[in-house]
Amino acid sequence: MTSNDKDFVFGRHAGLDFLKTQSADRINKVFLQHGVQEDFANQVYALAKKKRLVVQTAPKNKLDRLVAGGNHQGLVLAVSSFEYADLDQLLDEFDQVGKEPFLLMLDSIEDPHNLGSILRSADATGVDAIIIPKRHASGLTSVVAKTSTGAIDYVPVARVNNLVQTTKNLKKRGYWIFGTDMKGTDYRQWNANGKTVLVIGNEGKGIAPLLKKQMDQTLTLPMVGHVQSLNASVATGILLYQMLNSRNPLK
Repeated sequence: MTSNDKDFVFGRHAGLDFLKTQSADRINKVFLQHGVQEDFANQVYALAKKKRLVVQTAPKNKLDRLVAGGNHQGLVLAVSSFEYADLDQLLDEFDQVGKEPFLLMLDSIEDPHNLGSILRSADATGVDAIIIPKRHASGLTSVVAKTSTGAIDYVPVARVNNLVQTTKNLKKRGYWIFGTDMKGTDYRQWNANGKTVLVIGNEGKGIAPLLKKQMDQTLTLPMVGHVQSLNASVATGILLYQMLNSRNPLK
């Protein structure tokens, strides 16, 4: 069975069937209760291994909370109710029509409200697709969908295993990679024309060091107040409108 908001699949039969039949992109996390029967645990681990999913063991009371007291029988899957786009297919489609797309890459945005707000801004400014990592980040959940106020239906979101490798592949296809950094170039000087990717870092840690090494240029938002940071979704919105201005200048 599933929870009311469709973000969880739980119960032994339903959980094992979902692991067997659904793609890894649909499964965000696998929770297995401490102390379940060894045969059952082995089944879960074997199926998760085939899909390269990490199994997280947890006490029964945590699983109870996840599914609001539902009969989980020791297995809960956090799943996505929404389909993800295939990045390679998207890139091929852009090339076929001669499009110079603007892509937004999110490095481990963990708050679903931030992701939903970013989706809303992305739709408003014409972002062609969003790239997120499969691990340590919010996926497409009902909370994201609600916060996006419908934008989730219009902006393709692709999940990838490794952001660093993805940026390398994008560079080979002619994309320029821009990221955010306190010591970067003033964002008002940013020329976002051409095949472009903007990388937004994690809410607390920013862009991971290995990923930051892949940047062709870093951008900063100048701040004159006392608080030297902005919410991730707010900062993203400002940068996206600079992109829109750059690519569609007033005549």
